[in-house]
Amino acid sequence: MAFEFKLPDLGEGLTEGEIVKWLVKVGDLVEEGQVFVQVETDKAIIEIPSPKKGMVLKLGAAEGETVQVRQVIIVLGEPGEKLAAIPEPEKEVKVRPSVGVVGELEEAPEEVEEKVERKEAEILAVPMVRKLARDLEVDLRTVKGSGPQGRITKEDVIKAAREKKPPEKAVPEKAIKVSPKHDLYGYIERVPLRGMHKTIAQSMVKSKSTIPHAAGMDEADVTQLIALKVKAKERAAQKKIHLTILPFVIKAVVAALEEHPYLNSSLDEESSEIILKKYYNIGVAVDTKDGLMVPVVKNAKGKNIFHLAGELTELSEKARNRTIDLADLKGGTFTITNFGAMGGTFGFPIIRHPEVAILGMGKILEKPVVVEGKIEVRKVLPLSLSFDHRVVDGAEAVRFMNTVIELLEDPGLILMEE
Repeated sequence: MAFEFKLPDLGEGLTEGEIVKWLVKVGDLVEEGQVFVQVETDKAIIEIPSPKKGMVLKLGAAEGETVQVRQVIIVLGEPGEKLAAIPEPEKEVKVRPSVGVVGELEEAPEEVEEKVERKEAEILAVPMVRKLARDLEVDLRTVKGSGPQGRITKEDVIKAAREKKPPEKAVPEKAIKVSPKHDLYGYIERVPLRGMHKTIAQSMVKSKSTIPHAAGMDEADVTQLIALKVKAKERAAQKKIHLTILPFVIKAVVAALEEHPYLNSSLDEESSEIILKKYYNIGVAVDTKDGLMVPVVKNAKGKNIFHLAGELTELSEKARNRTIDLADLKGGTFTITNFGAMGGTFGFPIIRHPEVAILGMGKILEKPVVVEGKIEVRKVLPLSLSFDHRVVDGAEAVRFMNTVIELLEDPGLILMEE
């Protein structure tokens, strides 16, 4: 017997997903637990396993199509079974006794009776009105005249044209929609906003429309930090870990969040309460070919530099090849974005709702700096902080940045925080 499998509830309030790739086709045999489809939702691609063994009788959607939770996406059956067609509803018919010798005759069903159309000769309309009807593609047989003896007037035709419904198309309108390939100035290309890009767009609109953003910028002299990283590079290589300064920044941020807890919070607008988080889950923005993703390092406070570096590498790789789990994209309390990796210096990053702050890292520059009365060339890290001005005021944001800078400029303090 055919079994209809519906898109399950994917959690986190998700209501739909896009079919990325079918891993089976009609006629294939699938085992229980075998992954048969990849569905994209909320920046991640989820592989859905088959709930039972059977043969694929039908795929419920095409690749690239969006499906809703509890919508049938696949039909399974026994080997050799064919998908039964859905029977058409039977029309009720009335019968009456017949005087013939062959039994009873069926009477035409009432619901399919049609009104007898008026003949052309019965239509009262002057030639001018008939021409107008032809020009407006109005069937005069369907128009009720308002003139003497039911004569159809010009106003009747115009009214009928306005009320006329467009004819039903054999294919969906979107399937035949024609979009211009150029505008007034030249050729253009249209790229559908869907999948991960659509999710990112919706998140950014929600964040900017609900959070009053404010920003602050500063610089940290990371000369000593870079020297420490170089010393630790050999040890990291022995552990097969790619070490960057990002784990050090995470540790500095966590320590600063402990001193300034309002930046590690969220705002419950319904209850008008600020929720201070007692845990530190740090999101790190990752640039992928499909858009920006933000894996979250859970319990960053309890992990050392090498542990953080290894986890960051693993999460980044999963994000880029779209195998990351949804749970690894949730639960953040503060986010760090490194636009310096692309050559940027300062920026105004958008806060991830419902967090209240995000720190941007610029590219490290060599700059002349006054050190104990002497000018030296130092390595300087530009920092950009965006914060929710409903929860964090400017003075607290500056104090937070000062703590981060103090720790980055004296990396020994970061190690003491572990």
